[in-house]
Amino acid sequence: MDRTLNKETNVSAITEAGSSKFIDVTEGEINGSIHVNDAGNGDEVVVMFHGSGPGASGWSNFHRNVDAFVDAGYRVLLIDSPGFNKSYPIVTKSRDGAYAQAAKGVLDKLGIKRAHMIGNSMGGATAMRMAVDYPEMVGKLIMMGGGSVGASTTVPMPTEGLKLLQGLYRNPTMENLRKMLDIFVYAPSTLTEDLINGRFENMMRRTEHLSNFVESLKSSGGRANYAHLLPTLTMPTMIIWGRDDRFVPLDLGLRMLWGMPDAELHVFSKCGHWAQWEHADKFNQLVLNFLAR
Repeated sequence: MDRTLNKETNVSAITEAGSSKFIDVTEGEINGSIHVNDAGNGDEVVVMFHGSGPGASGWSNFHRNVDAFVDAGYRVLLIDSPGFNKSYPIVTKSRDGAYAQAAKGVLDKLGIKRAHMIGNSMGGATAMRMAVDYPEMVGKLIMMGGGSVGASTTVPMPTEGLKLLQGLYRNPTMENLRKMLDIFVYAPSTLTEDLINGRFENMMRRTEHLSNFVESLKSSGGRANYAHLLPTLTMPTMIIWGRDDRFVPLDLGLRMLWGMPDAELHVFSKCGHWAQWEHADKFNQLVLNFLAR
């Protein structure tokens, strides 16, 4: 089960190292090694897609959620998109398309025909692209703070959060990381020094990922807009947002809700851009109830 015993609580916990594996993927423009954390052995599979911040990974985004989903009987895959963390480096003109191709390749290699998709921020766009390109592979769809449905009508674009994120890619310093994280969550005091230092170390471990992301931004011309495709995404969908998100404004979640035939929206108060981390217990129960319907 890829677990170790927590000596303080006598409860087993899934570890990053114990669940880590690499899968060679050749799919579309993807041709390289994709890193995955693979936990649990349930018949139903949940795939979790991380966001785009420097140093992001599946584990850093979802380590507060994995145990709850495995304990509920699911197999959980945390996929590091190409160009992030331990996955191979890439420059691409279609980030969402490339990340979805990588995920499809991983699922094909593992023999998984269908899975529920959970995506945070950029990961929400990846999950949506999976639903657009490979709808037969998507069970239920859960998106938190994802964009890709056009510009906000309530907040000037790019948002302050996205400006800080892109600035951090171009000038990756601890000072700039702290500036971004200060508005990343509702209460920055909850971010420990260990978490901040770990994020910085992960960011600087593969500096080619940083420069490649900047090149991808230049070549892609910005985030794709799938607003016109929302009516075609008929799978049951839960949209989750932080009321105080300073990266991707709440009105984009409302746009998704209005456009998708079978969608519902849950908004957390006192919550920034990281709902699955800031309100982990409530998030876990909310999504597990949705999946169990």
